[in-house]
Amino acid sequence: PQTLQKLDPDAFCCWICLDLLKDPVTVPCGHSYCMGCIKTHWDEGDDRKIHCCPQCRQAFTPRPVLKTGLEAAADHCYAGAEDVACDFCTGRKLKSVKSCLQCLASYCGKHLQPHYQSLTFNKHKLVEPSEKLQENVCSCHNEVMKLFCRSDHQCICYLCSVEEHKGHDTVSAETEHMPFWIQRQILGSILLQIHLFILVQQRRLFYLRSGFLQNRGVPGSQSWYSVLLSINLQV
Repeated sequence: PQTLQKLDPDAFCCWICLDLLKDPVTVPCGHSYCMGCIKTHWDEGDDRKIHCCPQCRQAFTPRPVLKTGLEAAADHCYAGAEDVACDFCTGRKLKSVKSCLQCLASYCGKHLQPHYQSLTFNKHKLVEPSEKLQENVCSCHNEVMKLFCRSDHQCICYLCSVEEHKGHDTVSAETEHMPFWIQRQILGSILLQIHLFILVQQRRLFYLRSGFLQNRGVPGSQSWYSVLLSINLQV
């Protein structure tokens, strides 16, 4: 019952006839209509050779092929030009849901299951789909770079740590690349200290200026001016 209450009634209505969808089809922008309604609507625009979505007004040229709900859902799962495709799908490839840094491959939901079900993949590191997996491979030893050399400021593999980088200060790559929220907290603390320093200097400058104006013309007041000038230069 709670799930039914959360359903949006508009998702089942045609924006053209304002009735429940009959033979629902989906246009490329993702909006759905009755097949008869959208065909009639687009037939009227054939003379202009421009066909728009009645809801969002996105234009399509040439006239798109209408797809049923199941066809549209299937298309949504397939990898497009900007998606990371599954390396194990044959034929038309599905979108990847995860990439593995150990396997150096990307997987769709179906082909990813062994990583969750088999102990063989228990220690494999899964990340968001990426096309740049080869950047994590050492060009010298063809091994995954799991370490970071602080001495040379670069990622290295295990073999590098016992050869070219032997004796260097090395840590795990995950340790070196701390989460962004921790970096933001540290940066925020530094900025706060800088802000407080500026406020203190501005207050000092205010008091020095006040003292200089009050003592202007008094013997020895030139020393105030020299101090004021030095503070101005510091700020």
